[in-house]
Amino acid sequence: QVQLVESGGGLVQAGGSLRLSCAASGRTFSSYAMGWFRQAPGKEREFVARSSRYGASRYYADSVKGRFTISRDNAKNTVYLQMNSLKPEDTAVYYCAASSAPDVNLSRARNYDFWGQGTQVTVSS
Repeated sequence: QVQLVESGGGLVQAGGSLRLSCAASGRTFSSYAMGWFRQAPGKEREFVARSSRYGASRYYADSVKGRFTISRDNAKNTVYLQMNSLKPEDTAVYYCAASSAPDVNLSRARNYDFWGQGTQVTVSS
């Protein structure tokens, strides 16, 4: 069982930056691939970024590529999402998630086992 707690959300002006953190409980953090998803009001949850277990492989949604960076510190059981050049359309609740499944499409929410409670990011124009 893994518990995930996000932090770092808030209100920022367009063009600004935020860094989200997701702290995981347990001793097996490096056993999990980690992902970030977001959900805006009235929309489905969408993939943002993911990292392999040791961070060697990272993948981004086209909408955030070049602006967002996912990273992880396995010694601290934490995954981060650095968000730069924020746009109003980035406004959403951001969730981190953990997956233990091998060889699955980690851009799909259904392939994740554990989820955090979410943190609100609001970007004003």
